Amino acid sequence: MDFSYPPEAEAFREELRAWLERALEPRFRAEEGAIGASPERIARLREWNRRLADAGYAAIAWPREFGGRGAGALEQVVFTEEMHRAGAPPTLNPIGLANIAPAIMQHGSDAQKQRFLRPMLRGDEIWCQGFSEPGAGSDLASLRTSAVREGEVFVVNGQKVWNTLGEVADWCELLVRSDPAAPKHRGISCLLVDMKLPGIEVRPIRSITGDTEFSEIFLRDVRVPAGMLLGPLHQGWKVAMTTLNNERGGVATLHLMVRKKIQELFALARRTERDGRPLAADPLLRQRLARLYLDGEYLKLLSERALSALVHGRAGAEGSLVKLVWSQTQQQLYEVAAELLGPEAATHALGWQRVHARSLSIAGGTTQVNKNIVAQRVLGLPRSA
Repeated sequence: MDFSYPPEAEAFREELRAWLERALEPRFRAEEGAIGASPERIARLREWNRRLADAGYAAIAWPREFGGRGAGALEQVVFTEEMHRAGAPPTLNPIGLANIAPAIMQHGSDAQKQRFLRPMLRGDEIWCQGFSEPGAGSDLASLRTSAVREGEVFVVNGQKVWNTLGEVADWCELLVRSDPAAPKHRGISCLLVDMKLPGIEVRPIRSITGDTEFSEIFLRDVRVPAGMLLGPLHQGWKVAMTTLNNERGGVATLHLMVRKKIQELFALARRTERDGRPLAADPLLRQRLARLYLDGEYLKLLSERALSALVHGRAGAEGSLVKLVWSQTQQQLYEVAAELLGPEAATHALGWQRVHARSLSIAGGTTQVNKNIVAQRVLGLPRSA
């Protein structure tokens, strides 16, 4: 591991910290870690998103020509650290800003860049990704949603699933099979789809937590203008890889929220009593809390190694290691919380987190896929037959 914050990154930290002290009102701070997509919450997050955009902080990694700051990796880490320290809420449009915008910048036409990037930056339009399908999740190239060219439109039919923000999204980056006769990676195209088009049905999926974070999308004879093709026809796999590479590029700061939650759990153990003694005095629980603390620090170390590799152009399997430890540590955290709370865990906010944490082994790359990457690229094991 070999990196340090240069003077310009520390100068940016001071600038951002001063701005947050002025701009981050309590009503925005209350949205940090909040769940759900009520109209009131969306309105508050949109207002916050516009403040960020007007100050040049909504997407600091974007090129300056599109409203960003052209920030490097270390400035992006500084930004995340300071937002986390201040308790600032997330942007309204995380998938659009971080994942889809870079694909539009790299593969889009000038007209597409002019049309979509500014509203995306300000949170005026929310975006989702139409990638996964039943039977085409980790093996994304097996997707079957079809797009047939008819004059100046593509007629789209199919189904997408595990679509984050689909219930509130205005636009969707949609992967479709445009050449069914081609090898599966070569017959895919990418379309930018208005979610209000006739023939689109969004069905929220209610998860075990009771929330509807994900949705299914059904497309029946949806007529998408040909001008909404992103990148060359039948070369959507390249567009998808641009999108997914950006999706997985934020692993260097995953430890921040986990380590904060671990400290909150310590505080809960100190102030919660059982049989007249604080739970923090129980030797078995102390042992589990100590292990959890070490796992959090290990995650921080792995994250810094991933950041160092990124800064020095050595990016490899570090991100998969971070993702694995991140999901496992969070699940362990909430198991310990349930042990600490006992029956109260059923109604405590940590009880909700315990159930939700099961999804972390899937989100952003499944545990099985990441283990395969580590096995092949770190341990040098052969591919499975």
